[in-house]
Amino acid sequence: MSPRRILRRPWFAAMRMTGTRARWLALPLMLAMTGAQAKIAIDIPDTTPVIETNVRAFLSLTRYADRTDVTPDVMARLQRRIVSEARRALEPLGYYEPEVSYDTVRNGEDWKVTIHVTPGRPVRLSEVSIDAIGAGKDERALREVIEAQDLKPGLRLNHGTYDGVKGALIRAARNEGYLDAKLTKNDLLIDKKERRATVALEVDTGERYHYGRITTEQEVITDDAMRRMLRMKEGDPYTLDSLLRTQYVLDDSQYFRAVNIDSGDADPATHTVPITVSATPNRRHRYGASIGYATDTRARGQFTWDDRRVNEHGHRAKVELTASSVLNEIAGRYVIPVMDVALEKLEFTAGLRDEELGDTRSERAEVGAGLTQVKGRWQRVLFLRLSEEKTTIPANTTQPETKPTAFLIIPGISFSTLPSYVLGGKPRDYSVYAELRGSPATLGSDSSFLQFRTQLERIHQLSDKWSVRGRLEIGTSWVDEFSELPASQRFFAGGDRSVRGFGLNSLAPTDDEGNVIGGRNLLTGTVEFERALPKNFGVAAFSDFGNSFNSWSDPMLEYSAGLGVRFHIAIASIGIDVAQPLSESGRGPRVHLYMSTMF
Repeated sequence: MSPRRILRRPWFAAMRMTGTRARWLALPLMLAMTGAQAKIAIDIPDTTPVIETNVRAFLSLTRYADRTDVTPDVMARLQRRIVSEARRALEPLGYYEPEVSYDTVRNGEDWKVTIHVTPGRPVRLSEVSIDAIGAGKDERALREVIEAQDLKPGLRLNHGTYDGVKGALIRAARNEGYLDAKLTKNDLLIDKKERRATVALEVDTGERYHYGRITTEQEVITDDAMRRMLRMKEGDPYTLDSLLRTQYVLDDSQYFRAVNIDSGDADPATHTVPITVSATPNRRHRYGASIGYATDTRARGQFTWDDRRVNEHGHRAKVELTASSVLNEIAGRYVIPVMDVALEKLEFTAGLRDEELGDTRSERAEVGAGLTQVKGRWQRVLFLRLSEEKTTIPANTTQPETKPTAFLIIPGISFSTLPSYVLGGKPRDYSVYAELRGSPATLGSDSSFLQFRTQLERIHQLSDKWSVRGRLEIGTSWVDEFSELPASQRFFAGGDRSVRGFGLNSLAPTDDEGNVIGGRNLLTGTVEFERALPKNFGVAAFSDFGNSFNSWSDPMLEYSAGLGVRFHIAIASIGIDVAQPLSESGRGPRVHLYMSTMF
């Protein structure tokens, strides 16, 4: 039996149930209550948004704006405070001699108050001294705060900015491990008559704290493997950056469902901080299935199976099946972490891939191995792939469709910049990737070639809202006969991450029948301006260029331009673009959907 629901009605609702007479008696009371809901409208015209916001925040009137019990006596008291409260609201902004007046109009039970504010000449900074002393006085984070232009002679005094710089000095010092940092000078002297102010700030960092005993509490991988994932060790400087990077690395490893990093009580005698890292295991097996649509691949489906921890040493395995109109693939990999468990690994791969590349088709079976290592701020990969590939070349007037098969042994090396969120420190505004690979006949390959490919990207912040992104991709092949290059080793351009406005792999040299068959070389680039919007959105205007071609003396570049919308989440960005080809008449605009990672 379900519990009874008891509804409690107000007393006038109960009267309404007693009959017509009761309803007539309640009506005057209801009308009286409606009429008593007085409102106060506040208007502050002809001023800046900052001044208006501050004045509203200081006004007692603001707190009564939606009240329903504002009587003429209450309103009179509120009005008497307007001038003094508005003047106090302008002082933190550097205006100490404003002129304030107001008008009040009553319309029935409602009020409208118009406040006129003339801020006058502001107090400006005449002398500014910001410095740091102590063991951490030369720390980069502190120097950046000191050398910033937030407080400098000639600027209007702003108490919020002054307090912000004070807080930034203490935070910068403590984030770098100077937990006893304190302000030894904190002087703001204001001469209202001369309309000038002097600032003197000094932070004493004290001694730097270091990591004391680090305790790990988990039963997922060996303690040695766990400690090789930490971004700090006992005796290292205690910094917020290393704690955050450790949290990120452990979360990103997918070994753990939840990770907690607890700092113990700092010991002022030894200047150390003990740390406890605890983690609970993630599910060992993860299955995933997805369907979607992208302009490059059109309809797409994918199934994945991950074994996140084959054993206590952190080995991982993965199988992935992909199906789309241009790509069908089954691939597997086995990963053995080495040295730095988070960044370095020995990886074995195997797969079958059927892919459309322009008007050619590549069907290949491939196995490979790769060793990923960290070299300073770079990630190096040494790899070796064995591939059996059949390239389908469309028929033309001189020859029927051909399907040559080639066995390839492809050793190679690549270098790429490590992501900023792994390295720590200031976010990097650029990324670099470069790869050199080849297939020498001396090792037993059916084709002999050498290839180089590089991609460069950079973001330059023009202002708080505006940024510009540049991208350049270059590829070149050294091969005696182009026909020796299998389809997967040829260069193609066009698509979401290439020359927008053109289809995926649609830009490349053609045969006599106009079939796109790929080229020896590649050159593409992008210039994109983005305007940031609230809630992580942005709008962009861009221009792309590029093509694949056989001779550097005659690259035959294509061009496009367009507009897009961006949505930024954590370390990735989702984009929707509309691009119009400019170099070919008669082509209509093309929509592109994609996701890209940050540097």
